[in-house]
Amino acid sequence: MAHPVTMFTGQWADLPLKELAKKAQGFGYDGLELACWGDHFDVFKGAESVEYCNGQKAILASAGLKCWAISNHLAGQLICDPNFDSRSDNFGMLPKDCNGDAEKKRAWAVASMKAAAHAAKNMGIKVVNGFTGSPIWHMLYSFPPVSDQTIADGYKYFADMFNPILDEFDACGVRFALEVHPTEIAFDLVTARRALEALNYRKAFGFNFDPSHLLWQGVDPAAFIREFPDRIYHVHIKDAIVTLDGRSGILASHLNFGQPGRGWDFRSPGHGGVNFEEIIRELNRADYNGPLSVEWEDSGMDREYGAKDACQFVRRIDFSPSNVAFDAAFEQ
Repeated sequence: MAHPVTMFTGQWADLPLKELAKKAQGFGYDGLELACWGDHFDVFKGAESVEYCNGQKAILASAGLKCWAISNHLAGQLICDPNFDSRSDNFGMLPKDCNGDAEKKRAWAVASMKAAAHAAKNMGIKVVNGFTGSPIWHMLYSFPPVSDQTIADGYKYFADMFNPILDEFDACGVRFALEVHPTEIAFDLVTARRALEALNYRKAFGFNFDPSHLLWQGVDPAAFIREFPDRIYHVHIKDAIVTLDGRSGILASHLNFGQPGRGWDFRSPGHGGVNFEEIIRELNRADYNGPLSVEWEDSGMDREYGAKDACQFVRRIDFSPSNVAFDAAFEQ
């Protein structure tokens, strides 16, 4: 059976949900993965009010759409990030009185993520996607040298911060899916395993699989699914391309997305280097039956053209596993 095809609304938060839902219907999607910013979804309202959740679902239903997941990435980033500069001031739904205060940002973010679990329950969905932030990402290049103990302490801090959050998720019957991503506590297979170990493999914590963030690092996206088949709680369909030209490196030279000379960039699905057929095969082997959610990011393509093209692409590459071996006829 084909997977539902949805679209993440984070890159469309400038549009009201009612307007975006109509566009998504026209693009051909089955549903929307609601970002917890803009007017798309408010986790605090959602946690307090089933009526609010029903209202958001009604907006989707009026366009023939459903919701399988909400995504609280921006708040999640502030949970374990040092928050020691102004980049996260006015971040997402962050109250202005938190600006400039790392611990106020953190406390609000923890409350937001706990509320997201209750909001998901009220929405009747089972997955909240998001980020965790990382207290040790800024130490990635180990100079001045970073001790093994410092890294171990970073994973302990992550566990100390997220275990109480995951208690709320367990109480609500909802799971948290980390988008494995640079700047997070897990950004490849090794660090994903270490994050699971830090949490003693509790079931409330898994992954929002996004191949684009693995590809440019040189990590095989299909290998990630093979490594964690029972932890793929949600899937993003996003593409990337490596564009090394001998002048810039994989760290992208402080050049913004879309600028010429970057060592890599995001692309609309099907226009980059991700082998999506292998990903679908591995998802089928893992018995993943959730949505394939397009996270559309491509600085070189009109987003409405790209969103429609991406939906058509996902439907074209999605296929069900075989229920019979191709050579079974020879056994007759």
